[in-house]
Amino acid sequence: MAVRATVSRFPIDADAQEASGLPWGLTVTPFAAKDENGIGPAYGSNGHLLPRCENCYAYFSTYGQLDQWAWNCALCGTLNGLTSDVIARYSNPHSIPEMSSSFIDLELPLEEEMTQAHPVYVAAIDLSSSEEFLELTKSALLAALEALSPGSLFGLATFSHKIGLYDVQGPIPVVKNVFIPPDVESSLSLELEDVMPLLQFLAPVETCKDRIAAALETLRPITSWERSSGAAQGLDSVLMGGRGFGTALEALFNYLGSEFGNTFALARVFAFLSGPPDYGRGQLDTSRYGEQYASKRVDADRALLPEQTPFYKDIATIAVQSGVCVDVFAVTNEYTDLASLKFLSIESGGSLFLYSSTDDSTLPQDMFRMLNRPYAFNCVLRLRTSTEFNPGNSFGHFFPDPQYENLQHIISCDSYATYAYDFDFADNTGFSRHSGEQPVVQIAFQYTVIVPPEGVSNSDMSSSSRGKHTLQRRLRIRTMQFGTALNINEIYDSVDHEVVLSLLVHKVIVASLADGVREGRALLHDWLVILTAQYNDAFNLVQYKNGKKSMSSQIDVSFSQCPQLQALPRLVFALLRNPLLRFHEEGVHPDYRIYLQCLFSVLDPGSLHCGIYPALMSYSTPDKEAYPRHSLSRAALITSGSPIFFLDAYTTLIVFYSSIVDPSVPFPPPQDSLLRKTINKVKQERSITPKLMFIRAGQDDATAFESYLIEEQDVDGSGFASTMGFVSFLEDISRSVAEYMK
Repeated sequence: MAVRATVSRFPIDADAQEASGLPWGLTVTPFAAKDENGIGPAYGSNGHLLPRCENCYAYFSTYGQLDQWAWNCALCGTLNGLTSDVIARYSNPHSIPEMSSSFIDLELPLEEEMTQAHPVYVAAIDLSSSEEFLELTKSALLAALEALSPGSLFGLATFSHKIGLYDVQGPIPVVKNVFIPPDVESSLSLELEDVMPLLQFLAPVETCKDRIAAALETLRPITSWERSSGAAQGLDSVLMGGRGFGTALEALFNYLGSEFGNTFALARVFAFLSGPPDYGRGQLDTSRYGEQYASKRVDADRALLPEQTPFYKDIATIAVQSGVCVDVFAVTNEYTDLASLKFLSIESGGSLFLYSSTDDSTLPQDMFRMLNRPYAFNCVLRLRTSTEFNPGNSFGHFFPDPQYENLQHIISCDSYATYAYDFDFADNTGFSRHSGEQPVVQIAFQYTVIVPPEGVSNSDMSSSSRGKHTLQRRLRIRTMQFGTALNINEIYDSVDHEVVLSLLVHKVIVASLADGVREGRALLHDWLVILTAQYNDAFNLVQYKNGKKSMSSQIDVSFSQCPQLQALPRLVFALLRNPLLRFHEEGVHPDYRIYLQCLFSVLDPGSLHCGIYPALMSYSTPDKEAYPRHSLSRAALITSGSPIFFLDAYTTLIVFYSSIVDPSVPFPPPQDSLLRKTINKVKQERSITPKLMFIRAGQDDATAFESYLIEEQDVDGSGFASTMGFVSFLEDISRSVAEYMK
């Protein structure tokens, strides 16, 4: 569980927090195997015996005082009695995890009937598509079958103007279809359980893998002739559409929900989509993308971000209640309205992937990677604080508990998934300046994992041992104590700019969704102006003449006296240049913007930094690094004198050979070179499969590489290179600060 705060020394009170101009909060990656310093938890059992505070329900930790019969809560100070069982347990403190570490992971007892439940995976495939789409989907699912954990059950379903359910447990695959009513209101005439019993639909992967592969080979796109013949069988008219995505998923969630907690503890639905749902329940009107917003005086950046129907948010609730996590794989370059569809994955703990074409799609690699890494499911995340302050907003892909505040449900959580919180003071008092009590944060994460048989790895398991996997319920707790800053200098000296960026990104996404991209940009710009003004004020950089502030002195917009803040203007500039906040008229596709919102909302601070302001390093040769970091400008490239550059933009990796590379240097870099090893390490550690490009100046089109050199681009729009860019942005901030401080 990695936890990083925006400031390691908390502001002493609300006035100090406001005066700093900084967001106050933290990010948490709950299922990360180690903390932010690379240290793992103390493992143990009997988590149900861990004492809890009678007042605030926090767990016992090393920060609370313990005597023979009682303990003091580290968060609220309440004195709690110890039961006889706990007293006996604590008589040998050296063997008890919570006595030796503030970061613990304890096993919890699980109901007997739940220990053998199977993981369930269902593929829902769009047949209103092309041959190329289906070939890509088949490749992805064949990769998935290799990565599925032993003991898994797999179901294959298709959708178009009808839903197809495949039975692959017999000698040959059999498909049973049920037609989808074309209108928005009507549900299926039959429950899917009546079309095919669920346990007939869900096949054990070990024994049926070949037949699942054979069933995949039978998939063909639905032709217009088939849709017309469907119409002849009782539907009113010849169907122009035929992608009944909403009806199909709603029916699948209800189908699977009947066995939640019995046959399975987690079901994961892979939804493969080749275009917008245009048939049955949840059909979307994609004509709104083609409307001429300018002529109607409508802000397109505001109009295209909200969902146009609550249908997908509503069925996401059904998915959560049914124990279903949904991953949406959209392979399309047409407007699909991901703004409406995203709730399926966001609220169920799944992922949203967008690929603009089948040609260079990394879908099979992404799918294998996603399923081959450890994950937890049926998770509950709770953050508690000491009494002086409270959690404010929470950000991330979770489902908030309808009853309890600050309690989040996460259906599926991998080791990359990151969540963010900001803090508010409980009152005007703040933290004590004189007592020894310091701010405390406690994060509790309860989760279930699939545990293989002891001493047997996934790769060498025989089929006889594979069914013997068990479920384990665990409780991971991290209790952290933070210092308080006695003045603003101490706050600024303790800033973590990557976590500040994380909270800013979450806040501008929320602002964009509520009020449009323009408002999100304004919020970000104003935040930097206020921070710069507060910093200049705190360091007395603005001179007073005759009792009035004189702007004759140069306003420091580069935070020259505070190294921890110096990265922030560049990060804000880069965020304003990112497609997340670029304008519709600049050619940013609304679905790509939504995809970035979903991706950036789950990244840890280091990865998000890379996605917003890519890392650019240079090499003298493929085997020798020259400089570890350059600013994203042509000037930096020219002045470095380095011949080879490697750019890491999180979703894209680019190796660029400049015009000064010696002709004898091999292109692309050899597999055994240092540069290649660096690339492979980056790819291996990433949550998605980045696209890798090799470009030679003068021979290949270098536009992809040059588009990332943002510091000479105009922040407001054209994107064309100029001599201004970042420099003119700082001048604008300086003018705005002067205006603000008048």
